[in-house]
Amino acid sequence: MTVRPATSELRAPTTEEVRAPRAARLAIEAFEDEKISYCYWRSSRRLPRAMAGESDLDLLVAAEDRHRFVEILLRHGFKLFPATPAADHPGVASFLNYDERSDVIYHIHAHFRLIVGPPLLKSHWLPWESLILERAVWGPEFGIRMLDPESEALLVVIRSCVESSWSDPIALKNRAATVRKFAEDRRALRARARREALHQLTERLLTRDLADAVTEIFFSEDSSRRDAVLREYLRKGLQPYRIYGAAEAHSRSLGRAALWGFGFLNQKFPQAPRPWRRRPLGGGCVVALVGVDGSGKSTIVRTAQVWLSREIDTMSVYFGTGDGRATLPMLAFKMMIPLARLVLRGRPRGSSHGTVRDSSPGRSYSAMMLIWASVVAWEKRVKLIRAWRGAHRGLVVLTDRYPQNEIPSFNDGPLLHRLASVPRPLSAFEEATYALANRLPPDLVIRLLVSPETVEAREPTMDPTIIRTRLDQLRRLRFGGARIVNVDAEQPLVEVVRIVKKEIWSLL
Repeated sequence: MTVRPATSELRAPTTEEVRAPRAARLAIEAFEDEKISYCYWRSSRRLPRAMAGESDLDLLVAAEDRHRFVEILLRHGFKLFPATPAADHPGVASFLNYDERSDVIYHIHAHFRLIVGPPLLKSHWLPWESLILERAVWGPEFGIRMLDPESEALLVVIRSCVESSWSDPIALKNRAATVRKFAEDRRALRARARREALHQLTERLLTRDLADAVTEIFFSEDSSRRDAVLREYLRKGLQPYRIYGAAEAHSRSLGRAALWGFGFLNQKFPQAPRPWRRRPLGGGCVVALVGVDGSGKSTIVRTAQVWLSREIDTMSVYFGTGDGRATLPMLAFKMMIPLARLVLRGRPRGSSHGTVRDSSPGRSYSAMMLIWASVVAWEKRVKLIRAWRGAHRGLVVLTDRYPQNEIPSFNDGPLLHRLASVPRPLSAFEEATYALANRLPPDLVIRLLVSPETVEAREPTMDPTIIRTRLDQLRRLRFGGARIVNVDAEQPLVEVVRIVKKEIWSLL
C-alpha cells in the first residue's frame, strides 16, 4: 500500500497548491484525512492546469469510497451536475464549484470506473482500479495523489490507441492535436518510467505479447508503419474490455455525434430549448435581469451566458423589442418602423423615446399601436413558453427583461390600455399573455438599479421625466412574488458581473 503523507507534509503550501481554488484544496485535504482511495489519473504533464481550474481535474475513486467522496465534495461547496442521457456514463460524474476569487468554475470529473475512449462515447472499461489506486503516489509539488510513472505510461499508450475514432467528430477534428498531445506526454514521462517495470505491470494486467507492444510503443520515437501495426495489435488485444460491440459502438457514436452537432449549432443559431451536455441537479431555472434602458442588462446577460455555458447548458431569451433576438413576425414589423416614423412625425403622450407630443394617440398611431401591441404580446407568449420549456428540460435560462402586468406600459407591461378603443379579443389575448407571465415568475430576478443621470447619459433620446418615473416604478415591481436581488449597477461592470454570477450560482 502507498504510504500517505503526514498532515504537515500534505498541507505545506506549494506554488501549484496556492493557484488551486480554496474549496478544491480543502476537499483534497479531506480525501487524505478521511482515507479516501483516489488519484489524479490523467497525464501529470497537464496536472498544473487542472489544479488551477484551467481544465477538468479527473480523479479515479475506489468504488467502496464513492459515497464518502461525494459527501466530502458536497460539504466543500461542490455541486453535482448530471450529464444528459446522450453524454452520460454511470461510472462518471461531474462536480462543479464556482470560485469567486479566480472567477473559475472548477470541474472535478469523478471516475468510479476506469473508462477510456473517444470524447463522445467511452468505449473501454479497464478493470484495474484497485491496482492503479494501490500504486498511486503522493505528488508534493502539486498537493495531490497521482499515478506512478509506470501506470501513467501504460494508460498513455492505451488511451492513445483507443481515443481516436472516425465516427466521433470531436476526435476526428482534434486528431492531429491528440496525436501530438500523447507524443508529448510520452516524451515528458520517459525519464521517470522504467522499461522493465512497465513491462512487468503490463504483463500482469494483459499478456506478455501485449506487454512487448506497449513497451515498444512507449519507448519508441518511431511513428512508422511498424508503430501503427503495434497499435492495431494492442487495440485487438483490448477487445475483451470493450463496453459495446463494434456495430453498436459505431451506431451509438454516430447518434451522439448527430446530437452533439445539433447542440453545437443550436447554441449558435435557433437556440431551441434542448439540453445536450450537462444540467443542474433537480432541473433548470429562469433568471431574469431587469432594469430601465441603459442599466446594462444585455451586456450582463451575454457575459453571464458565456461564463456559465462553458460547463452547463444555458440559453438566453430577449423579452424586449429593441436590438435583441426577435421572432420572424416581429422582425417583419420592425422593418416598417422607419416608414411609420416618417408618417407619424412624433409620438403621443406616454411614449419614452423620440419626439413626444403632448397629445392623445391619433387614428394612425392607434391603428399601428394595435398591431404592434398584438405582435409584441404574441412574441412574449412564445418566448415565455420557450423559456420555461428550457428550464423544465434542465437548462439555465437567462432573460433580458421579463413580462409583467403590475404596471402597464412599463418594462414589458401591457400596451393596449393606451388606446381609447380596442377590440375585445385582442385585449383579452394581451391580458392572458401577461397574466401567464405573472403565474410563471422567474426563479430569480436581478434588479439593476442606476441613477437618473446615468440613464440620461446612456439614453439621450429618453424623456428625463419618464426616466425618473420608471426608476421609481422599477422598485415597485414584485414579479408574482419571485425572489428579487437588488444590484447597484453604478459600480464598475466587473463588480456588477461578479455579484450577478454569485447570485446565479447560489441558485443552481
